[in-house]
Amino acid sequence: MAVATDNIVTRDEIIWAFGPDLERVLEVEPGSVVRFETNDCFTGQIASEDDLVTGIDFERVNSATGPVAVKGAEPGDSLVVELLEVRPSGRGFATLIPDFGQLIYQVQSPVTKVFRIEGDTVHMNDRVSFPLRPMVGVVGVATDGETVANGWAGRHGGNLDDHLHGPGATLYFPSVRPAGCSRSATCTRRWETARSAAPASKLRARWSPASTC
Repeated sequence: MAVATDNIVTRDEIIWAFGPDLERVLEVEPGSVVRFETNDCFTGQIASEDDLVTGIDFERVNSATGPVAVKGAEPGDSLVVELLEVRPSGRGFATLIPDFGQLIYQVQSPVTKVFRIEGDTVHMNDRVSFPLRPMVGVVGVATDGETVANGWAGRHGGNLDDHLHGPGATLYFPSVRPAGCSRSATCTRRWETARSAAPASKLRARWSPASTC
């Protein structure tokens, strides 16, 4: 179902960490719908199966689109973010990294697998396919002191790589300064184990007093 969008933040407006001094690229009213155009996990560094994770710049991993400020949000409030839609592109990729991930030491060399997405289905090849379960990956708010890289999670949000944070989910963040959220973050984002290239998502932000986060 298509969702009406009040604002768009493009994928060239990104942050690499959540901290207390984020500079907003957009300010919206509570209840606004914002579409975030996002980059993939490796920010465009993998384009084919010849591109391996051993050859990428890990300083350019987990970019998040934003930040977006929510008018009226004050320290002590709860910032409530509704994930309305997550729309992956038509292709994505999965990677194996030696000494990393579920297989750990069983992986002897890096491998990249590019797959296609058609509708609600991921096609790994002509024989293997499974249902698509998109998620946002990285989403969070400004912190009240420490700067936290996007690869980590905390009370501010951050790297939420699981399928609980997909379309229909509602997230509750503590507001520690008059700002907002980033999505792939300041309201911003990022994406899944089978990484989808150049996804887009829509979020609605509202706030309520007396934070319970």
